[in-house]
Amino acid sequence: MSKEDNEKKLEKLDKDRGDKSSAKPKAKEEQYDDVKLVRILGKDIRGDKKTYVGLTRIKGISWALSNAICKKSGVSHDKKIQDLTPEELKKIESFIQSPDVPKFLKNRRNDFDSGEDKHVYGADLDLRKDFDIKRLKKIKSYKGARHTAGQPVRGQRTKSHFRRDKKRSGAVGVRTKKK
Repeated sequence: MSKEDNEKKLEKLDKDRGDKSSAKPKAKEEQYDDVKLVRILGKDIRGDKKTYVGLTRIKGISWALSNAICKKSGVSHDKKIQDLTPEELKKIESFIQSPDVPKFLKNRRNDFDSGEDKHVYGADLDLRKDFDIKRLKKIKSYKGARHTAGQPVRGQRTKSHFRRDKKRSGAVGVRTKKK
């Protein structure tokens, strides 16, 4: 059966029952038909989002950095992303690739390899994070050992939390008698 046949059958059933619940999803579908997707740095962002909110959908861009991008590139926070001109989109992309922001807004301060302050975004951010964790494991640091063991790294208490996957390791709480 094709999709059209299914829709016709559903409409017929709704008419027979007098049910008007099927009208609501169609209204939602029609509502989203005119929404454009805008691609910024390899990430599709819904066009009905405001610029300030939409930029945070890109991995590695925080709310504070999104605010700085909007202010420095001269784009309104409240403007919808689908209403941005190609020139404004180019401004935003070039700013994200080489941000002129204070050091505390960058996510890669004092980079291990180069020693400089960088801002990394998208898939590159995931790769850098994975390489950092692998490096910690390789040099057998405390943090690397905690990552290897699947334990919390930053000193959290473990008595009552971080118990997922403990069924395999045998950690138990209070046992109740089986009837």
